[in-house]
Amino acid sequence: MSSLAPTLSSDPDVLVHGLTTVELQALSAKCLEARETAYCPYSLFRVGCAILLRSSPTHDPLHLSSTPIITGANVENASYPVGTCAERVAMATAIIQGYRRGSFKAVAVATDMDDFCSPCGMCRQFLREFCEDETPIIMHAKTGQYKVKMLGELLPMSFGPEALPKRELLEVYHTEKPKTT
Repeated sequence: MSSLAPTLSSDPDVLVHGLTTVELQALSAKCLEARETAYCPYSLFRVGCAILLRSSPTHDPLHLSSTPIITGANVENASYPVGTCAERVAMATAIIQGYRRGSFKAVAVATDMDDFCSPCGMCRQFLREFCEDETPIIMHAKTGQYKVKMLGELLPMSFGPEALPKRELLEVYHTEKPKTT
């Protein structure tokens, strides 16, 4: 399911990919703002990311806002492989604040490209660790127009945490004594 940006309704309760108009507008604005904070002196390729949260991880009133959003921007380094993408900066910030799988309602990214730019492969896999396949990924063009794809569309047949053995099984495996004959 993908689409180009529809005309936004003035009704704040109208849903677009499961988001209210107010949530979508706030997420888009934060994503575009985050792009402005990118540190990219080598590529000059600015990327901003905004992640819409379902709620506070602790339900602490200090964490609550009408539209809880965490942002990030790409951070380059003279040693190119050391740089970090905006999506991973934003998600890592959310994780260290206590958010976990099931906490994320939508992810938005923005660049200075004329066309829509999706998260890179590494970021898709990183997002997959914490987001559901049905999580909308909103990709903004330089003009502010956007295109939406679900994470599962961007990373089909993905490998995720559910593919790994459960902790209990690993503990049994590591505590069993080898059989001798």
